[in-house]
This record gives sequence, structure tokens and C-alpha cells, in this order.
Amino acid sequence: MDEAVRKARILIEALSWIRQFRGRDVVIKLGGSALEEKEAVRNLLLDVVFMESVGMRPILVHGGGKAISGAMAEAGIEPRWVSGRRYTDDTTMKIASETLADVCESLVDGISVNGGEARGLNFRTQNCLIGEKLTLPGDDGEAIDLGRVGHVVDIDRDLLDKVASENKIPVIPSVAMDRDGNLLNINADTAAAAIARLLGAEKLVFLSDVPGIFRDKNDPSTLLSHLEVAECRNLIQTGIVDAGMVPKVEAALEALEAGVQKVHIIDGRVDHSVLLEIYSNAGIGTEIV
Repeated sequence: MDEAVRKARILIEALSWIRQFRGRDVVIKLGGSALEEKEAVRNLLLDVVFMESVGMRPILVHGGGKAISGAMAEAGIEPRWVSGRRYTDDTTMKIASETLADVCESLVDGISVNGGEARGLNFRTQNCLIGEKLTLPGDDGEAIDLGRVGHVVDIDRDLLDKVASENKIPVIPSVAMDRDGNLLNINADTAAAAIARLLGAEKLVFLSDVPGIFRDKNDPSTLLSHLEVAECRNLIQTGIVDAGMVPKVEAALEALEAGVQKVHIIDGRVDHSVLLEIYSNAGIGTEIV
């Protein structure tokens, strides 16, 4: 009986959050090591099905860098790096887009296995992301060409609304198409942030391989559960937020400044981490407002 009462209390705690977020968009970015762990992915997809079932509008955005690197190695292609970023030539773009489409379809199948319905929005079906080519400023003032690398400038909002009206969950790989129909490789963190920004989403969730942002990354007890924009900028300037976390946090700040209500950075390897973060009073990661 005590266990039954405990479960009832958990449901009651979730109820207020379910009512608050009904009909709201939440963008969830899956990538990195979390995408490689089958059990973690299965639990995430079950969380996404739960969210859609209680009236939220989840949108799943994914990368697949390790899968792309593996496919390139099988093809005997050595990656080329320019200013710390992978250069994307035509052959690499073809491998990346095909690999990400395969990942997309596997996630759609996983949602179906968990009792939900999803639709993959990739170049094989109907691309959702509209992009432009991205260049980096060079030290000499000349633009650095990264090949077919881009950034998201718009989304097909009508397509997303249509998928949602069919009670299906959109699954979107980090590939955009420019106005001329050319595919562009997009960083998955910035793609998710752009979608959240353009939708004015309620939440943007980054599934990472760390529990969140730490005051001291070597001390798990220093997890920062709540941050505001100014605090985040200071953490970047002082080097507390560094390396691969910087583009993730900067993308989060841009989304917040454009109207997204809250950004969450959580450990995607924790069972049902999305539900614990969104539908409980305490949460488990870092929220940025």
C-alpha cells in the first residue's frame, strides 16, 4: 500500500506540470554518446511518447557524428579539418545525409515500438530545415570555407504543424536544404536551438553525456541546477564553461533571447531523464532561464 501511495503522489506532482505544458512545443536534441547507448535511447523515446500522449508537442532533433565517422571510415575517406571543424565536401555530405536519414528512420521505428507515431523529416521524405552556407572569419579577414556546412535560417512551419495535427512526433536530423535544393551539414545543437527559437518553443532540452553545468567540472557536488543568462555568459568568459559545452550554451542563450522560455541540459544516459526534468518539482540537470 505504501508503494501504491508513493506512485499516486508522483502522478499528482506531475499533474500540475502536465496541465501547464499541454499544447506547448518542446524541442529535444539527442546526440553524442547518449545516441550510442541503446537502452538510453529506448527510455528517451518512451519519454517522448509519454509527452505526446499527455498533450505536449515534442520535436526530436538528432545528430550522429560517430555514425558518420564510422561510415566515412568504411568508405576509406579521411576527415579533413579546417579551423577545428570538419570540412564537408560533396562525398562527405552524401555519406552524412544518408547516415543521418538511417538514424532518423531507426528513431521513428523506436517510437512506434513504444506505442507512439512519428514521422521522419529528412531528405528522403520531406526536409524541414532551411539553411544557408556557413563560413568562418579568418585571421586575415578572409572568409574560411567549410564546404557544405550551413546554419538554419528558417523552418517549414506548416509541415511541423501538419505532423502535429496528425498526432505524430517529428524526428529531424541535422541536415538542412538551401533555397537551391542543396543539402547542408548542420551542427545538431545549433539546429535544435534554431528550431526552438523559430517556433517560440516552451522548452529546449539538450541531452548530454554530463548531468549539466558544474561550478567545478571535477566535483559532481557543484552541479548548478538553475542559471540565468547573465550568469551563463560569465561562466563562459571565466572558462568554467569550456570546450564542447560552449557552443551548446551559446545556442541555448540565443534561443532564450528569442523567446524560448527555458533550456535544460541533462544527462541523457539517466533512465527517463526527460520526464524527471520536466514533470517533477526538483529536476535533475541544469535549467537556464
